[in-house]
Amino acid sequence: MSCFSHLFKRKSGAQQQDDSSSDYFTGSENITRYSYRELVRATSNFDQANKIGEGGYGPVYKGTLKDGTAIAVKVLSLHSRQGAKEFLNELLAISDVAHENLVKLYGCCVEGNHRILVYNYLENNSLAHTLLGSGHSSIQFNWRTRVNICIGVAQGLAFLHDTVRPHIVHRDIKASNILLDKDLTPKISDFGLAKLLPSDVSHVSTRVAGTLGYLAPEYAIRGQVTRKADVYSYGVLLIEIVSGRCNTDTKLPYDDQILLEKTWRYYDQGNLEKIIDSSLGDDLDVDEACRFLKVGLLCTQDVTKRRPGMSAVVAMLKGEVDVCTDMISKPDVIRDFKDLTLRSRATSSTLLTSIMARSSLLSSEETTRTSITFTAISERD
Repeated sequence: MSCFSHLFKRKSGAQQQDDSSSDYFTGSENITRYSYRELVRATSNFDQANKIGEGGYGPVYKGTLKDGTAIAVKVLSLHSRQGAKEFLNELLAISDVAHENLVKLYGCCVEGNHRILVYNYLENNSLAHTLLGSGHSSIQFNWRTRVNICIGVAQGLAFLHDTVRPHIVHRDIKASNILLDKDLTPKISDFGLAKLLPSDVSHVSTRVAGTLGYLAPEYAIRGQVTRKADVYSYGVLLIEIVSGRCNTDTKLPYDDQILLEKTWRYYDQGNLEKIIDSSLGDDLDVDEACRFLKVGLLCTQDVTKRRPGMSAVVAMLKGEVDVCTDMISKPDVIRDFKDLTLRSRATSSTLLTSIMARSSLLSSEETTRTSITFTAISERD
């Protein structure tokens, strides 16, 4: 895999072994190198009983090291070409980054065809599985717990956006990528799609990747990565946590299927409290919950410049800064793949028309082409 060549190299001379375990890691000094045998032992040979997750990247297993440390072992599927890039991307993005609200990377295994990441094990799975999942969960998500989760995720994102250099845009903020430890402290996970954004660059152009329902429309259509795309995804997640329901539910009547649209309708009617999870008990602070929902609407506005930065979001959630309701406008939503396809074609056509108009001034021998490519867009897990 040539994409690993600048991080991994083979020992030479007498020390070289027939086994590809002679590869060694030449990247971050903070990365621990695990042998494949060690991880086989830790996971009981990757026993299905220890499997705790599955994604496009590959399966995730719970394991226990010899010293008793619980770990999460993320295994790259041998058949995933995209996964190889995501493995390297995740390693580069998270290896030297530490924050209370981010998963902690312990190390990796690069041996033969095996590409494995080792993280700290988080006892309470993801928000998608516990709060929003259809299965039974014994966790009681009272209002104070939800407040701490909302603020924690916002703090983790603010750290990635404003403190880390170069800045990191996660690109796949969603409920299934927010994991919970034994104390229900939220941890942002899965940096396989993350992009590094130098401080002197406003955006980078890339193929679109992420999860429909959380994708900022301008990013889904034009492929320009900015921190405001993460802000949009966070806004959707914030409203999910307060309402206790997924961003899309096709079992509901058409007008109620998209959570963001329903939230806007209630806000526009002056009945925002109706979207709050009805299962919340005595500790619910309705005013605070409505403030959180307004922040969510601010984050999901159509005009990206009107969305707040994540540090400002943290301040608003904590009540340190007032929510400027005058700034709230109707959010933009990509309803489904058909909607995305139609809108992207329209945008592509507009771009092509503009380019062809400019190119008419050039030599007739010159050819200008434009294309917008969409890859790895998944439905919500």
